[in-house]
Amino acid sequence: MTATDSERTALAQGWCALSLLHGRIEACIERALQSEHGLSVREYSLLDVLSRQHSGEGGHLQMKQVADAVVLSQSAATRLVTRLEDRGLLARYLCPTDRRGIYTEVTEAGRKLLEQSRPTNEAALHEALDEARRDPQVAPLVQAVQTLNAPT
Repeated sequence: MTATDSERTALAQGWCALSLLHGRIEACIERALQSEHGLSVREYSLLDVLSRQHSGEGGHLQMKQVADAVVLSQSAATRLVTRLEDRGLLARYLCPTDRRGIYTEVTEAGRKLLEQSRPTNEAALHEALDEARRDPQVAPLVQAVQTLNAPT
């Protein structure tokens, strides 16, 4: 079945609305995290993802998994890890069972900064969504985002 021009237009408009909402949310969170904690959205996301690792089987993420989780290329994720490592927020160490593998973990300083910045991230997210809800172009998407992981 081939999409009609109006279906393609509607799909493109939906994609544009989704991109607009994402950009607004990210910009709001970026401003808040930068001004209050000196963190970018990507740095916060990386600390958050890595803080959820555990030492059991499958608990450590490979760099490709980390890159996918923070929506970066592998090389950009590696540079981001290096920057945070230079700031003392992350540490790398060799995998004990495979000397080729390198793990990255959040340091105590990184965990502390992450915990301090979580309320800022949450507040900025709510602020951005509240503002977006008033825009008819993206309001339906805000509703969809808010119901994605809502308790049943």
